[in-house]
Amino acid sequence: MSAVEQITREGLPEGQPTGRDRKRTPRRTRADRRDNKAAVVFLAPWIVGLVAITLGPMLMSLYLSFTDYNLMRAPDWVGMENFTRMLADERLHNSLQVTFTYVFVGVPLQLMLALAIAMVLDRGLRGLAFYRSVFYLPSLLGASVAIAILWKQLFGTSGLVNQVLALVGIEGIGWIADPRTALGSLILLHVWTFGAPMIIFLAGLRQIPAMYYEAASIDGAGKITQFLRITLPLLSPIIFFNLVLQIIQAFQSFTQAFIVSGGRGGPSDSTMFFTLYLYQTGFGQFDMGYAAAMAWLLLVIIGAFTALNFIASKYWVFYDD
Repeated sequence: MSAVEQITREGLPEGQPTGRDRKRTPRRTRADRRDNKAAVVFLAPWIVGLVAITLGPMLMSLYLSFTDYNLMRAPDWVGMENFTRMLADERLHNSLQVTFTYVFVGVPLQLMLALAIAMVLDRGLRGLAFYRSVFYLPSLLGASVAIAILWKQLFGTSGLVNQVLALVGIEGIGWIADPRTALGSLILLHVWTFGAPMIIFLAGLRQIPAMYYEAASIDGAGKITQFLRITLPLLSPIIFFNLVLQIIQAFQSFTQAFIVSGGRGGPSDSTMFFTLYLYQTGFGQFDMGYAAAMAWLLLVIIGAFTALNFIASKYWVFYDD
């Protein structure tokens, strides 16, 4: 018996497509191809932007970090010289110290204030939408040039802060002109922009079931115990998210220091952020090769702190799973 006759009598083996199925298969394939083409078309602007605006400049910056380049002539390959030069650069070391102080002091204070305000708003105040918008406004304006100029005026020698202090008999100082207080004024500006993390905290607080607090109250737990045993553990993923986000943003701060110090990082380099020193090196001294190396150092620092946060999160971040 031939194979054709056997198939005719016994039917097709299990799982073998019929003639009708074979005809449908190319149709599904053509439809999939059309869908893939449509996806490529819609993704094309993003892909072009990623390559031309992000990936391309990053790779070029990485190349320039190994060169001596001043914008006036072709880059000259110097290998690791720019990176070894950082070891003896005292101003770079000072800028790192200033930046670390700004991050390690400003970010915790900002997050604590944001959480405190969020807990107050979570009590169900009248006009909650209005207060939420008002408190969020500083986050929209805090990194702007206008607010930096206003901050410079407020903490100037004859600014509003000293005028208020004079009313109670206290002689003010030039807050942004004194190396001891200049960085503190910028940290205060950073803390003032607590609106964005506050909104995120408020959303997280709204997700905590009220029955947990009711059960704790029945067991005799006070407000502080409820905060430490219920609010903080259940809110830890939100705290972790805000912490990572705000650390990254704080390391990239530039506008405030540039405007308040007039682009010099003074007085006595007390507000010389790493980003400001990078700007001075690249666009003031036209040492683009060294500036590119500094940019990659900043990337490594931010990446290291982000990785450490993720590693440490295993011990204090609790997920509801």
